[in-house]
Amino acid sequence: MVEGAELVASLTVPPHFADASFDTYRPDPQFPSQADALSAVRTFAAGATGRSRRGSAGRGIYLDGGFGVGKTHLLASLASDAGRHAAFGTFVEYTHLVGALGFARARDALAHFRVVCIDEFELDDPGDTVLMARLMRELADAGVALAATSNTLPDSLGEGRFAADDFTREIQAVAGVFDVVSIDGPDYRHRGELAFVNSSPEAVALVSDKWGGVVESWPELVSDLQHVHPSRLGAYVDGVRYLGVTDVEPLRDQAQALRVVSLVDRLYEADASIVASGASLGEVFTSEMLAGGYRKKYFRALSRLSAMSVGD
Repeated sequence: MVEGAELVASLTVPPHFADASFDTYRPDPQFPSQADALSAVRTFAAGATGRSRRGSAGRGIYLDGGFGVGKTHLLASLASDAGRHAAFGTFVEYTHLVGALGFARARDALAHFRVVCIDEFELDDPGDTVLMARLMRELADAGVALAATSNTLPDSLGEGRFAADDFTREIQAVAGVFDVVSIDGPDYRHRGELAFVNSSPEAVALVSDKWGGVVESWPELVSDLQHVHPSRLGAYVDGVRYLGVTDVEPLRDQAQALRVVSLVDRLYEADASIVASGASLGEVFTSEMLAGGYRKKYFRALSRLSAMSVGD
């Protein structure tokens, strides 16, 4: 019971987006879809919180677009606007909630919120497809407003990763909940090329004394991640504001790469900075990985790694 209560209580906007609001979202005038998305989410928020006659109960809004166009900013703004009536979490946090509480208890706990926000909605395996499709459907039936972000349109979820054709009904059930709002534009973090700062091993070693940070060897860090459940990565990086990594090298397989993606997401949300030596952080994902079914995850991770990369 305590773990369940703690898990539900932890479904809040992460530190990196703590100050996000509709007023601080800056649409790029060259891409009108960004201003349209801002207006759509504002309207949805008003409906979810009862400030508008056009209620959002039982409805969903799905923000689709490339990385770095402000989808999470808008989702966090929606959650902040709804305050205590909103739950905000990543896709994996919700799947873990169901795993920890059981489906019925997790659904009932989430049904107390007016709006449930799901960041980076991705279905990477059939089990998650069935689970989340049912959860979204039952929350919508209970009158909960749903909001999600993703790099993939809802009817294309799972594409390139598993036999999506075998789960068409579940995928269509997810798609049927949401009105899709597409957002165009370049990555706001990097209007040009991604840049990664490479430091010396000596500089990385000073991260602890200089900033009170944590220093790890990249191979050991990658190895350690296999023992950390993705839902526990928030606690794993808690308090880490500077991370020093030595001996950076390309990842060997997809399992390693996906664990690193989850770590990067949690570090980014925690507003951490990374000082690295060895190979460039921009080279940790191989060309085969960047051309495969998880490429959108890897490119998002590279964008966030570049934003966190700092020198000594």
